[in-house]
Amino acid sequence: MAAGDSHPDAYQLNLREGVTDISAQVYDLHMTILIICALIGVAVFGVMLYSTIFHRKSLGVKPATFHESVKVEIAWTVAPFVILIFMAIPAAKTLIAMEDTSAPDVSILVTGSQWKWHYKYMDNDVEYYSVLATQREQIHNKFDKGENYLLEVDRPLVIPTGKKVRFLMTSDDVIHSWWVPDFAVKKDANPGFINEAWTKVNQPGIYRGQCAELCGKDHGFMPVVVVAKEPAEYEAWISEQEAIQKKAKEEEQKLLAMNMSMDELMSVGERVYQSACAACHMPNGEGLPGVFPALKGSQIALHDMPKHIDVVVNGVSGTAMPSFAKQLSLKELAAVITYERNAWGNSTGDTVQAKDVNAVINGN
Repeated sequence: MAAGDSHPDAYQLNLREGVTDISAQVYDLHMTILIICALIGVAVFGVMLYSTIFHRKSLGVKPATFHESVKVEIAWTVAPFVILIFMAIPAAKTLIAMEDTSAPDVSILVTGSQWKWHYKYMDNDVEYYSVLATQREQIHNKFDKGENYLLEVDRPLVIPTGKKVRFLMTSDDVIHSWWVPDFAVKKDANPGFINEAWTKVNQPGIYRGQCAELCGKDHGFMPVVVVAKEPAEYEAWISEQEAIQKKAKEEEQKLLAMNMSMDELMSVGERVYQSACAACHMPNGEGLPGVFPALKGSQIALHDMPKHIDVVVNGVSGTAMPSFAKQLSLKELAAVITYERNAWGNSTGDTVQAKDVNAVINGN
């Protein structure tokens, strides 16, 4: 189960109250329905137990001889109907509130990819990927598990407190599901569709969740981390991120006029490969036979450079190979392709520069 920093009791049985008004409504609805069901259970089993004890044959009680009773049939039809109506009123009120995404203060496009989340702030020039930060050594039991094992990312989603935040959910590949228990938000991200959800967090903090839809090999390595900041602190963060991303774009434009050396490309490429590619294609480039193709000795990696660039930049439709055009910078893309063409004995001697990648991205 995904857990916030408050770390509920490991043996907690009841639903979590959460930190939003909607989560409080969901909790209250849950308790209301639970109490109604408990009372019905006590009443029904109480009557059954009473009848079994005090109307048994050994006490000389004789069974009734009537075959049917219109009054009883009306009673057991009307009573459940009334109970259901009583339960439906608060349930409908809560569901309507959960689906009311109108008049948001902040809108964020959430895109699921195998196996990471992409966040784009629709009202600002800020977007980035959020990727699992747990070390592979912990996953493979070489290091001790951290406090937030499998529930930590390199770049969390940041939202303001006291503001209505609308989430627009979609996917690049398969169905994912964005779930944060403390917000009472769990919404599917379907490829080709936009689903909506919203939250309004009342207090600053770090809130954790994960993908709740089985989405492939690394489904369990797709956490969600949300940091709620005070409005003033949030605005400062947004301004800082806009400045950083603007500077990064300017640096990329400068890079288009430069050629990196083979040593620099291989050094950067190895780092990028280990973080972004090795999980599928293996650190030794040999892949997983029948699942992920080998890059070592690959005909594309050895000979067809344009195709190699296209695959890394645009991905391969219908496979687990995603597009890295938005995930990596031009420098990182050029470096990792160069690395793949020269590592593990491929030794083509080819270098791919930022301008070569940019040409593919722009369709040239």
